[in-house]
Amino acid sequence: MSNEDNTDELEELEELDELEEFDDSEEIHIVKKSGNFSIDSTKFLSDINPFKKCIFPVFFIDKKLKILFANDASEKLFQGFKNISGQYLIDLFGKFFNFEDIRLIRETALSGINGYCWKGEVHVKSREMATTQLKVYLFPFDITVKEPVEFIVMFDDVTEENRFLLRSVFMSLLEASKLKDNDTGQHITRVNNYSKKLAMELFNKKGYERIDADFIDNIGFLASMHDVGKIGTPDDILNKEGPLSDWEWTVMQEHTKNGAFILSTYPHPMAKEIALSHHERWNGLGYPFKLEGDMIPLAARIVSIADVYDALRMKRSYKPALDHKTTVDKMMDAKNSQFDPELVDVFYNIAVDFDEIYNGLIDHHD
Repeated sequence: MSNEDNTDELEELEELDELEEFDDSEEIHIVKKSGNFSIDSTKFLSDINPFKKCIFPVFFIDKKLKILFANDASEKLFQGFKNISGQYLIDLFGKFFNFEDIRLIRETALSGINGYCWKGEVHVKSREMATTQLKVYLFPFDITVKEPVEFIVMFDDVTEENRFLLRSVFMSLLEASKLKDNDTGQHITRVNNYSKKLAMELFNKKGYERIDADFIDNIGFLASMHDVGKIGTPDDILNKEGPLSDWEWTVMQEHTKNGAFILSTYPHPMAKEIALSHHERWNGLGYPFKLEGDMIPLAARIVSIADVYDALRMKRSYKPALDHKTTVDKMMDAKNSQFDPELVDVFYNIAVDFDEIYNGLIDHHD
C-alpha cells in the first residue's frame, strides 16, 4: 500500500473519531404526529417501541451512530457483548466490518448516500459466541423527513442456513466413505461428541485460550470427517480380516493424505488438520509425517484421543470390544507416547462422560 493510500485511510479514521466526539448532551428529539398525538424519543424507546419484541434483532441509532436502543432479539443474538445500548456501532462492531463498509455506513448517516440506506454483511464473533453471519440493513426511522437523524439497523441471521448448505455437501462425502467401511456404526457420531466434550472441558483451562466457541462448534462436526480419506482405500485392504502386510499398511496410511486433499476446500483449516494428523503420535512415531508434541495440531490431538477410545470400545471383525475401565487404563498407559499427556489427564477426569456417550449411542451388535 502506498504512503498516499495510508494517509487517506488515516484521514478517514480521524473523521470517524471526530464523529464520536460530538457532544452527547445534544438532545435528539423524535416527533411523530397523527392528529393530536405526538411521541418523543424517550416515550418511543421505553413504552411503545414496536421493535421491542420483534423477532429480528434491531438497533435504534442516532446520526452519530450511537446505539440508543437494542431490542430483546439483538440482546440475545449478541449475548457475548455487554452494555450494547449507549455504545457506538463502530466501537462495538467495527473490527468485524471492513474499512470500506465503515466508511459507507458513516457516509450513509451523515451525507444520505443511497437515500440514507445501506445494506451489507458482517461476521460477528467473540470467544463465547461462535461466528454469526449477518445481513445488515440500515434505513431511516422516519422516511417523511428530508434529513433523518435517527436510523433503524436490522440484522438477519443467516448462519444456520449457510452452515447447513456447507455441511450437507461434506456430509454426503462422509456417507459415501461409510459405505466403504461397514464396521463403523455410530462411531463417527460418538467421536464428534467425545471431541466436543473434551474441547469444552479445555475451554476454561489455562493455556487453551485458542479454544473458543468456534473451535468447539467446528470440532463437534469435523471430528467425524477424520477418516473420510478411506473413500480412496481399496476395499480388500479396508475390510481385510487379520493383520495387514507392510505394503497394505502403507496404502492404508494414505487415507490421511487423501482426507486432507478432500477437505482442503472446507473453509476452516481444522478439517484438513484433523484428517491429516489424527494418527500422529506425541512421541513422533505416528503417520504420515512423524510429527511430535505440539507440532501436531491441537484439534488432531483431541480427535486422536476420541477416535482411539471409541475404537477400543468397539467390537470389530479382528478384535473384541473392551469395557470402559480397561479402555481407560490402556489410554493412560499411552500417555506421553501416543497421546498428549495433558489432554489425557483431562480425558481421565471426564472419562465417565465418554462412557455415557458410548452407551447412549451404542451399536446394536456391540
